[in-house]
Amino acid sequence: MSEQHSKEEILSLMEKVEVAAIATAAGESMRIRMMHYATDENFTIYLATLKGDPKTVQMTHHPSISLLLHHPGADINESQEVEITGKALPVSDQKERERALEMTAKRSPVVKYLTESGNSGMLDCIKVVPDTVKFRIFREIVQGIPPTVIEFPQNRQVVSDWHLIKMKLRNWVMAIRAPFLTASVVPVLLGTAIAWFATGTRYWGFFWLTLLAGLLIHMGTNVINDYFDHKSGNDEANREFVRPFSGGSRVIQLGLLTPLEALAGASLFFLLSAAIGFYLAWARGPLILILGAIGLISGIFYTGGPFNWAKRGIGELLVGLNFGVLMTLGAYYVQTQSFSWIPVIAAIPVSLLIAAVLYINEFPDYTADKQVGKNTLVVRLGRERAVILYVLMMLAVYLSIGVGVATSALPLTALLGLLTLPLAIRGIQYARKHHASSFDLVPANALTVTAHLATGLLLTLAFAWEVLGTQGLIYVVILGVIFVGFVVFMYRHIERQKDIFLGLKRAVG
Repeated sequence: MSEQHSKEEILSLMEKVEVAAIATAAGESMRIRMMHYATDENFTIYLATLKGDPKTVQMTHHPSISLLLHHPGADINESQEVEITGKALPVSDQKERERALEMTAKRSPVVKYLTESGNSGMLDCIKVVPDTVKFRIFREIVQGIPPTVIEFPQNRQVVSDWHLIKMKLRNWVMAIRAPFLTASVVPVLLGTAIAWFATGTRYWGFFWLTLLAGLLIHMGTNVINDYFDHKSGNDEANREFVRPFSGGSRVIQLGLLTPLEALAGASLFFLLSAAIGFYLAWARGPLILILGAIGLISGIFYTGGPFNWAKRGIGELLVGLNFGVLMTLGAYYVQTQSFSWIPVIAAIPVSLLIAAVLYINEFPDYTADKQVGKNTLVVRLGRERAVILYVLMMLAVYLSIGVGVATSALPLTALLGLLTLPLAIRGIQYARKHHASSFDLVPANALTVTAHLATGLLLTLAFAWEVLGTQGLIYVVILGVIFVGFVVFMYRHIERQKDIFLGLKRAVG
């Protein structure tokens, strides 16, 4: 360290500056944002922001980071700045986290509100371990006086290769959008349960292969859509997206994966699913190839290629068919080597719900989709009129269950699916009121996803109940209580999140 300025002088200046410009790597480019911060006597910088914030994701996945703090002084000659380079790491120690949040709450209104309201769990806490601190004063720069530099050589190897490998794996988890893969799990479970109900067959090995093939097609679809939306400029133009429901995974925009990596990964997922499909066709019957081919063509060309189904306004229809009727029927066929109308009718509510999930998630993307010519149904109808179709889709879900039971096409136990009707009604209320506000629409997005998962699982339980009868009633009751408890928990969680964000808007507004 040079002797021009002391450590205490630099720390004193940092106490006066409330926000820092944070620069992080985003692929081949850099991204900069102003953030409130806190520091300790060793120049460790603490940052806190909402979980999943793109800036947090960038910092933790590309740990190299640079911060600039500027104090204007009385005039330009007295202006001062502190530049810090180092590594960004999540704060894992609970005591350190509590101390860091207490420090940052003194400057950040967001952190202050969430900690005081008992919701600090919604925050990510990051510490920047410095390797170099530089202090400059403008008048000294023009006089040729070098900056004061403090080195921390012991911190330069703080990030291990294993940590970087784990970060890359997390990038791929983000890219495949793992929480939404339930859209593939539900129809495979339902189709297998119906086969068990209709024929008494249960081939667990084929079940797992069917599930894996469905998941691989889904993962490939998610990643290839990110690639095509990047190529078209859609994701870059999207400023209203709401994590994690809309706007894609953002892994390309955040520099976590290159476009080439995304394309290669999607291709690998599709190839692996095709390989499993060929095996199932050989082992269980060639008709599975038809269903698999429809799924692959729909997924690969959903947002790109010669078909670009989303641009043509039929993406929602294809998603509903693929992740509802076709996957349920395919799982049934793999088990029974035959087709039936039962899985088709039983999958109609699932088809409608997954289409509704995609549809309501398109509302925040409306402006960006319209700008790049991605003419989804929401773009074609406009947000206000599009709400009407959302309402009809949600109501049709429960109408289809009622009609199925009334006509004896579905067993009486299928009425379990009606338990999620309150979720749908609440989602409709939010959609009608907040269709033009992406932020306030989030509960509708979350409620639709929850309704899809819960309804699909309850229908699966209904067919399992039919097989087990009174002998397995205890298991059915236990699972039923778990499912109902899950629905109630998710509803209360969504409402609580809504109240927290409304309070946050008031606190910082």
